[in-house]
Order: sequence, then C-alpha cells, then structure tokens
Amino acid sequence: MHAEGGADLSAAATRVIAVRHGQTAWNAALRIQGHTDIPLDERGRWQAARLAQALAHETVHAVYSSDLQRARDTARAYAAGAGLAVHDVPGLRERRFGHFEGLSFDDIERHWPDDARRWRRREPDFAPGDGESLRDFHHRCVAACAALAARHRGQTILVVAHGGVLDCLYRAATRTSVDAPRSWQLGNATVNRLLHTDAGFTLVGWNDEQHLADDAP
Repeated sequence: MHAEGGADLSAAATRVIAVRHGQTAWNAALRIQGHTDIPLDERGRWQAARLAQALAHETVHAVYSSDLQRARDTARAYAAGAGLAVHDVPGLRERRFGHFEGLSFDDIERHWPDDARRWRRREPDFAPGDGESLRDFHHRCVAACAALAARHRGQTILVVAHGGVLDCLYRAATRTSVDAPRSWQLGNATVNRLLHTDAGFTLVGWNDEQHLADDAP
C-alpha cells in the first residue's frame, strides 16, 4: 500500500482491529451500562472465544482494552492464546450515563421524558444527571484510541471497548458528526477495521460477524 509520491503507507499507518465486548445480561435486557462494571454472560463468553479463533491468524502487536471487565475479559480471550498482555485504558470506557445507568429505555422515558428526548436527538452537550456529554465522550475516546495508534506505526493493534466508543470511531473515520442519526450496525464481539495516520482514522471494514454465525448458547 502506497501513499502519494510513492511513500509506503504501511510504515506510516497503524492497523486497528476494534471490537465491542461480548454480550452481558444487561445488553440482553436492554439496560444502560455506561461505567457500571457488568460481566459477560454465557453468550458473551462464547462470543469472546469465537472472536479469539477468528483473529488467531492475525499478527497483532499489542492488545488494549477498556478497564471494565466486560471488555477486558473479551480481550483476554484472544490475548491468552496469542501470548500477549492486555493493557487497560480507562479512556476507552463506555460513556458515563449518570442516572440512566441500570435502567431500560422504557424506564428512562417514564422517569425523565425530557432527558430521553434530548438523548434521542443526540444533543452534543446534553449530559444525563452527573453523566458525560456526547461531545466530551467523543473527544475522550477518539483521542485515547488515536494516542494508542500513534505508538504503533506500521503495526496492528487490537482495541476492545464498547458500543459507544466504536460508534465514535466510526464517526471519526467517516467524518460523520456526533449528532447525526446512526444508520450502521454494531454487534457484540464483531470485528471492525480501521487505519490510523497523522490525518486521522479511515474505515476499512465494519461489523464482520461471520465468526458468530454458528448457534450460540
């Protein structure tokens, strides 16, 4: 792969394999997790094992994860077989949802209808209770991932995080604004590929779920 002027882009770019953690019981129940530290459920552990198999042929130089256990345990499923350490990065945590955490969408609509409306509209500066605004969250997680990628020019890294984090990376790579409606899928433990250079992120592939095609528990 070459850039303009014949320069070798592979030496300047970092290949990023970005993965959302496996399923949790709160995912299945459609409850908001945020910073609440929920473990993988049985299906999530199966997804993590399948992910490890799917990436077994990849040459990965470093593994980074959110420090929440649902992401860390998904990352460890791959790292254990690859002989790599998992490096915790708090900047890769899910958005902090304040008083939304632990609640279903219906609960939020019932208790905080005005907040629910602002959330659905993706107002960039809206923060639920003592939570985090969309604008601050986007800046935090994209900057964290970009800093990791900058350490590994010409290499491949695995980044395991959360649905909101990967949504921000997709928007950064496609130059989509934070308040634009979401029109792309993002399943648990799917494989998503990006390149990172000094110009930012570029999208390569998204929501690859072939390794999850078999029947899960």
